[in-house]
Amino acid sequence: MSRRAPADRALQDDARAARLQGDGSDVLIDVRDMTKVYGTGEMAVHALRGVSLTVRRGEFIAIMGPSGSGKSTFMHLLGCLDRPTSGTYRLAGQEVSRLSRDELALVRNKQIGFVFQSFNLLARTTAEENVELPMVYAGVPADRRARRAVEVLNGVGLGNRLDHLPSELSGGQQQRVAIARALANRAPMLLADEPTGNLDSASSTEIMTLFRGLNRDRGITVVIVTHDVGVAAWAKRVVTFKDGLIIDDRLSQEAAPTPEPEGPAGGAPEVRP
Repeated sequence: MSRRAPADRALQDDARAARLQGDGSDVLIDVRDMTKVYGTGEMAVHALRGVSLTVRRGEFIAIMGPSGSGKSTFMHLLGCLDRPTSGTYRLAGQEVSRLSRDELALVRNKQIGFVFQSFNLLARTTAEENVELPMVYAGVPADRRARRAVEVLNGVGLGNRLDHLPSELSGGQQQRVAIARALANRAPMLLADEPTGNLDSASSTEIMTLFRGLNRDRGITVVIVTHDVGVAAWAKRVVTFKDGLIIDDRLSQEAAPTPEPEGPAGGAPEVRP
């Protein structure tokens, strides 16, 4: 990483401080002094070494870092898939770092929409049924589940693929099903782990355009974990990890160009309450 000029460093430090201040009413993620240690004694691995990060509602953030930097561990903790060794994590005002596994599952279902590199769709289940799954766990009645699944799939440009199995869809289409599933319960945050890692360049652009539309048009907070500088350029803010610490946190200097939308996939899904 190139050395920043003192003036540049001061401006970016001021910008970061401004994000950490305020009345806190629009803070979605508030992490303080988070650590994660795997194992004990001489075998202990310090994956995170005291990380603090504040994310406000409506931000679009990319988390970057080399292998072993701690970014994947941090993603698991942000997603309430694990608990930190120490420190605090408030999500939408709720302290979640010491919740039980069952309580964390409820938080995940209501507050976080997950998008994974490998799509994680059920192979023998249609696109519509895959999107309905998180609503089943949330106890949404069957008629509302079906109606909303159709709406979000229409919104991501797959209204004509409702009955298709994952094997009958391209990689880009499968990822759009996964995004529709993440939107099903109206979570305020989308957490995406290498969402373009299995896609070609054209499909990657479609998916990143969709994320941008969801953030811009609907105000959904988007957090993307990636090693790809090109993917990170789509975000408004880039946070870089190394050796279990945040070593850089800056506004994106180069926003990726916005392609002309081609149908519904070019913007945010139109979903009725």
